[in-house]
Amino acid sequence: MDAVVLEAFEPGHRNGSSHGSARIFRYAYADPLYIRLAGQASTLWRKLEEESGETLLTTTGGLDYGRGREPERLHAVMADCGVAVELLEPEAADERWPGFRFPRSDGPVVFHPDAGVLDSDRAMAVMLRAATGNGARVLTGARVTRVEPAAGGGATVRTEAGEFTAPVAVLAAGAWLAPLVEDLLALPDLTVTQEQILHLPRRAPRVSRVPSRPPEEEPWPVFNYANDETCFFGLLGGRDGEEPGAVKLGEHHAGPVTTADSRDFAVDPDRRRRVLDFAGDYLPGLDNGTVLNEATCLYTTTASEDFILDRQGPLVIASACSGHGAKFAPLLGEIIADLAQGRPAPVSRFTLAAHLGS
Repeated sequence: MDAVVLEAFEPGHRNGSSHGSARIFRYAYADPLYIRLAGQASTLWRKLEEESGETLLTTTGGLDYGRGREPERLHAVMADCGVAVELLEPEAADERWPGFRFPRSDGPVVFHPDAGVLDSDRAMAVMLRAATGNGARVLTGARVTRVEPAAGGGATVRTEAGEFTAPVAVLAAGAWLAPLVEDLLALPDLTVTQEQILHLPRRAPRVSRVPSRPPEEEPWPVFNYANDETCFFGLLGGRDGEEPGAVKLGEHHAGPVTTADSRDFAVDPDRRRRVLDFAGDYLPGLDNGTVLNEATCLYTTTASEDFILDRQGPLVIASACSGHGAKFAPLLGEIIADLAQGRPAPVSRFTLAAHLGS
C-alpha cells in the first residue's frame, strides 16, 4: 500500500503531545486490557530496537503508590496477569530507594521491574526512517485544512501544500482532530488540556549501597503517586533534563482546558509550586530549589481515557492519547495499519460506537 504522511510542522516539534526524550513505559494498570497491550507493545519496542540499532526503551523499574493508585488492588491485578510485581511496606521501599520518602498513611508501594523510560524523539525518528525506507512519502509543513469524501470514493485531504486523494485517510491529529472531522462524523467529547513538566537535578542519596556512586548513577525508577486530589509522576528526563540523571516531574491531568491553536505555552506558577512542594516533601533525592527547565504539552482526553481506534468509511480515526498513549506506539501503528486495510477493530472498547454509547 502506498502511503503519504502529512505533518503540519517538523519532526520532533513541540506543539503537540509526542515530543521529548522521556516518556513512561509501564504495566501498572488496574485494567487487564492495558496490561495485555503493554506486553504486546514491549515486544514490538524491542523488535524496533533490534531492527534500527537504536536504544528506545531503558528499563528502570516503576513505583506506584498513594491511596489514589489503590496499591493492593493494582498489585493483585498485575500479578493475576503474570506481570512481575512486588508489594512493599513504605519502610522497606524507603530503604530500597533512598531518593524517595514514602508517606506512611498512603499504604504499601507497588514495584514492577519492567517499567522504564521511552525516548520519544528517537522513536519517532526511527519510525520515520522505517516508513520512508519502505516507500512512504513524508511531507512536513503540510497542515491539513479540510478532509472530505472524494467524488469517486475514498477521501480527499486538502493541505497548505496541496491536495491528496486516497482510498483511505488516517486521521491521527491529536488535539487538532475534532475540528477536522466535525462535518463528517460524530466524535465523543475530546478534552484538550495544557499540561506542564519540569526537570530537577539529583542530590547525593541519603543512603547508598555503593558510597562512591555519583547521584546520577543511583537507581531512579519511574513513579506515579496519587492521593485523593491529584497525581504526580516522575522519570529520568533523558536529554531534556540538560544534566546527567535529572528527573522529569509533572502533575497528571491538572492543566487548563484549551485548544491546539489557542494554547499559550505558558508555565503556570501555582502548578509549578505544587510539584516543587511535592518534591520537597517526598523526593529528598532531588534538589527542588533548582529548576533546570520546564515546558508544556497537550493532552487530548476521552471521558473514559480509552483510545479511539476505528474506521468509518474511508476514514481511520486514531486518537490514542489521554495522557498515556506513548508507551503503546508501535502496537497502535499496527492496529491503525490493519484498520486502513479493512480489518476490523481489534478492541471493541476503542470503537466510536463504544465511546458514543451506540
